[in-house]
Amino acid sequence: MNYRHAYHAGNHGDVLKHIVMTRVLAHLAKKDKPFRVIDAYAGTGLYALDGVEAGKTREWEGGIGKLAEPFAPEIEALLTPFRQIIAALNPEGGTRRYPGSPEIALRMMRPRDALIANELHPEDSDLLASSYAHDPRVTVTQLDAAASVKGNCPPPERRGLVLLDPPYEQLGEAEKAAKMLEAGLRRFSTGIFMLWYPVKAKGEEDLLAEAARTLGVAGTLKVEMRVREPFRQGGLAGSGLIIVNTPWKLNEELSLILPALGSRLGIGEWGRGEVEWLVPSR
Repeated sequence: MNYRHAYHAGNHGDVLKHIVMTRVLAHLAKKDKPFRVIDAYAGTGLYALDGVEAGKTREWEGGIGKLAEPFAPEIEALLTPFRQIIAALNPEGGTRRYPGSPEIALRMMRPRDALIANELHPEDSDLLASSYAHDPRVTVTQLDAAASVKGNCPPPERRGLVLLDPPYEQLGEAEKAAKMLEAGLRRFSTGIFMLWYPVKAKGEEDLLAEAARTLGVAGTLKVEMRVREPFRQGGLAGSGLIIVNTPWKLNEELSLILPALGSRLGIGEWGRGEVEWLVPSR
């Protein structure tokens, strides 16, 4: 396990994933009942965009670096939780610090909510554990992601979000992700699952969409943003999320956000964002 997210923090894939995540958590928090977030690929939780790793790739410049200017008011209203987290981490202004998914979860959780933050990479897992040792809501584990999902589903709260965002750097990782989604839903059929995927020239997005459609769970949504044309050896051209058990009206919110976000982050005429039901809600 050599993947280190610090090199990619704040890129356009992160921005999409984390904006959608804040909307999902906002919906979960509407009810008084506690919920649990199970983050299968947690990373370290917080990233320095002026650090060595992010400085080598500067991917954040094509992501969070393009979001300084506000969108239309109706979109900004939906981005409020994301904007507030970024501002709280950067009180001096700008964006030197960028939150990973555990940080976002904790900043939107209530006292009775809980987070399972799983990270297999030993160094990142140690950093994660030391960063959140003070917070009793957090349990940090160092397991294979599939084992983490199996061991923590269903959570005792019977409500929550399971976040799956593999690096997709190894052969067969898309197939593994699809199986993880299926296995998780068997154990936690009412949970909200978010599966992130990259858009490259490999066509993994089509494989994952078809696998999710085949599961036949009502309320399965595909959200996708492309920032440029995908081509071989061309790296990340966009990304998407498959959301299962989509919260009510989330599709309407994302249908406002995605086109504007794709246009802002896209290169030339390639920037676009789309929302599509794979299996409609009943």
